[in-house]
Amino acid sequence: MTSRSEEAVLSALREVVGEAHVLVEPDMVAGYVRDWTGRWTGHTAAVIRPGSVEEVQALLRICHSARMAVVPQGGNTGLVGGSVPHHGEIVLSLRRLDQIGPIDTGKLSLTVGAGVTIGSVQEHARRAGLRYGIDLASRDSATIGGTIATNAGGTHVVSNGDTRRQVLGLEVVLADGTRLSRLDGMSKASLGPDPLQMMVGSEGTLGVITAARLRLLPVEAGAPMVVLVAVETLGEGLRFLGPEVRAIEFFDRACLEAVIEHRGLPKPLSSEAPFYVLIESLDPPRVPEDAVAVVDRTLWAYRESITETINGLGVPVKLDVAVPLDRVDGFAIAVKDLDLGGETYLFGHLAEGNFHVNVVGGHDPEAVVDRVLELVVGFDGVIASEHGIGVAKADWWRRTTEPAILEFQRRVKEALDPDRTMNPSVFWGD
Repeated sequence: MTSRSEEAVLSALREVVGEAHVLVEPDMVAGYVRDWTGRWTGHTAAVIRPGSVEEVQALLRICHSARMAVVPQGGNTGLVGGSVPHHGEIVLSLRRLDQIGPIDTGKLSLTVGAGVTIGSVQEHARRAGLRYGIDLASRDSATIGGTIATNAGGTHVVSNGDTRRQVLGLEVVLADGTRLSRLDGMSKASLGPDPLQMMVGSEGTLGVITAARLRLLPVEAGAPMVVLVAVETLGEGLRFLGPEVRAIEFFDRACLEAVIEHRGLPKPLSSEAPFYVLIESLDPPRVPEDAVAVVDRTLWAYRESITETINGLGVPVKLDVAVPLDRVDGFAIAVKDLDLGGETYLFGHLAEGNFHVNVVGGHDPEAVVDRVLELVVGFDGVIASEHGIGVAKADWWRRTTEPAILEFQRRVKEALDPDRTMNPSVFWGD
């Protein structure tokens, strides 16, 4: 596209949202073209900030007619490069879609705009004596639209399920501006295949999520107990699982030492161990009496400070994977034995066999990705557990997905976005 035709498109976009919501100056768009890890940085002709679903429809019609690619973006807290413009795409920031509807106490549900943060939903639900099932350390930045687009998990998947389980309905705008909506919140309906559920985990490649109907949960009686236990193996930590457990997280000694230094926090336990397991439970968890453990609700600070701490050490290579529960210890040992050219930090959601493998100081990020994911496949694991595919794992996604499923997903993409204007670098991009 020539600069003249590009400016004509930008002029049309300004007519829809107003001059103030079309950002083009480098200092204004800087926060939108760089991902949270600092590893992925792109460039864009403009950042467009619509304030309604009608504006999203109008904007996508303009971009679709001009064959101008678009990257939908929420809080930009992704870790796989899936929400930044890699080849000059228009960034469609959904943060202004921040409307929060009234809570339906009968259906235990809530309709919100895609730009509402997880933290805002949690607070809104809390005031009504309810709770939202997804929680993340980035709760005050991560948006509902973004977490649905990546099917985020977080710390309470063991008790509440992932984001897909929380979605009762969606409003979505397709590449050509067509609006699809099912926000009635009916939990039981047999109305044929649900095209909107395909948007969960689609990472903005099939359409733009503009609103969602969310399932809410009752608040349990009493405050949960939080316990930190030192363990020699992750298998020991899995023994703490029980019906009363709401969350069970782990991190290695390198993570704990880094957080203590970065945050200035005290050592939580008197002795050191290879791993530490954090348990949130409604009743006392199944921890042996002779275990090295401490009970304190503030212990979450150690777990939730890990990502911020690691980012402060340098630009990390971040991998989110999962392996079968009976192979977690073998995988942990094997990852630590890899010579990745930097410091390796392991933490994650133990009940799902989920590992966040972070490597700081590696000289060849692509080699780090390949070696870790090759190991994951060798352990019969999955290469993406909750952060999505983005651009970081697109090649591995194509290599490890069953061909028939891959072909089906390709057909869906071609049907809904034949001109490849929706987040074209993700999944099938270069």
